[in-house]
Amino acid sequence: MENTAFNQAAPAETDTEVYSLLDTSANASDAPQPWWHHLKYTLVGIFFGITFVKAEIISWFRIQEMFRLESFHMYGVIGTGVVVGAISVFLIKKFKARTIDGEPITFTDKTFNKGQIIGGLIFGLGWAMTGACPGPLFAQIGTGALAVTVTLLSAIAGTWVYGYFRERLPM
Repeated sequence: MENTAFNQAAPAETDTEVYSLLDTSANASDAPQPWWHHLKYTLVGIFFGITFVKAEIISWFRIQEMFRLESFHMYGVIGTGVVVGAISVFLIKKFKARTIDGEPITFTDKTFNKGQIIGGLIFGLGWAMTGACPGPLFAQIGTGALAVTVTLLSAIAGTWVYGYFRERLPM
């Protein structure tokens, strides 16, 4: 049975960018895939997890050093990601790169709203308090830091609360 809530047009006062993500991707196939089809995502996830552990970006102590401005390590890792991302976007635009299916890659301008500041402050506060952001949560759990499971459950609960109240939040 099809869920029509995902197929409805977004109300004018909502962020249509988020609603557009709910639509089925043009690249998604409706054909059933074999069990091993998504194995590549698991392998990439394992690779990133190992990279996170080796770069020490899952270390609670490294994260605390960053928030106390005691070490450049995390800023270097984050800055490297920003530079690689900027260069990648520049090259995609310059060479008019296409997806693996030959579709053009497009970038749309983002609109700013005060909720981004509030959300960023809440995210940063949670990151500083727990020593974990959503990216490396699973790598931390995988290394045996099972206390981080509380952070994971809190992130899931926070996401649910946001989704529940999203339409009633100020823009």
